[in-house]
Parts: sequence; structure tokens; C-alpha cells
Amino acid sequence: MAQKKAFALRLNQEVLKAIEKWATDEFRSTNGQIEYLLQKSLKEAKREPKRKANS
Repeated sequence: MAQKKAFALRLNQEVLKAIEKWATDEFRSTNGQIEYLLQKSLKEAKREPKRKANS
């Protein structure tokens, strides 16, 4: 599994509330929802990171 790095993220209060509700609707944490949306956006833009082959 890829190692995760913590960092601060500032969001508009209304945007955060919308993401929190969306996350609840999809049974995810707010952090999980943001990560899901970022991964989905990277994939759609064909910019997702290359995966390393397992040794």
C-alpha cells in the first residue's frame, strides 16, 4: 500500500459542508471522499501516478 502523507488543506466552508454531506451519503469519511475525488480526477485527466510492480 502506498504511504500517505498528512498536510493541511484550507477549504471554503460551504465547499467543506458539501463534501462532508456527499461523504456521508456514500458512507465515506470526509478525508476518504476528498481522496476518492482526487484519484477520480487524476484518472479522468490521464494523470494518475504509475504503479510500481511488486517484487
